[in-house]
Amino acid sequence: MEKLTVIIPSKDESHNMEGVLESVKWADEILVVDSFSSDDTVAISRKYTDRILEHEYENSAAQKNWAIPQALHDWILLVDADERVTPELKDEIQQVLSGSPEHEGYWIKRENHFMGKRVKYGGMVGDKVIRLFTKSARYEDRKVHAEVIINGSVGELGGKLKHNSYKDLGHYIGKINRYSRWSAMDKNGSTGYIGFFHVIIKPGFKFFQFYILKRGFLDGFVGLVLASLSAYTILLRYIQMWELRRTKGNS
Repeated sequence: MEKLTVIIPSKDESHNMEGVLESVKWADEILVVDSFSSDDTVAISRKYTDRILEHEYENSAAQKNWAIPQALHDWILLVDADERVTPELKDEIQQVLSGSPEHEGYWIKRENHFMGKRVKYGGMVGDKVIRLFTKSARYEDRKVHAEVIINGSVGELGGKLKHNSYKDLGHYIGKINRYSRWSAMDKNGSTGYIGFFHVIIKPGFKFFQFYILKRGFLDGFVGLVLASLSAYTILLRYIQMWELRRTKGNS
């Protein structure tokens, strides 16, 4: 049977660590890669593993690419602190690794929760990520929404990750601010003049897409909030991009 290392990146995740660590305590190794948390994240992690490494955070992809070679085993399951491995997913992973895996990586679907409610429609429909893969894999060189590059074929598992990125509104808005700035930096070189299309049409269409076309309205108030925040994220990306160019131009 192939042995498995679970990698959990963390930064001030004391509210999440107990839950995520409980969901992966069956793994052969748990590796927590912490970005110098100021809360009880590390203390809680020590209840479950002795392998806790500290590394300065630059962005998600860079942190994961630093963490992967530190694993002791050839198979990696990467789980964010706000995710939980369901029993069904655990059983499926163990079954895949019990023989000779057919693929070098596997897509895993996510069951998303927001503001305490499971989200069934809108922009989160069909959400899936490659999180089970061999140690040779690396993430794209992007600051945000980087996907892992697999050296071989990729399959798909039926079990799901439970995902709840919402702690409170202030925490979520802070995440939007960070991610929109990183996205602005990623896309700045491929984006022309920023105008009406970018700050009105694109955010407006994102709201229409998530709330109407993908039936986010069926999720009630949560669906409305998610569609609105998704539109705001697009708007903020281009405002931050404009600011980056202005700052560079004045330097």
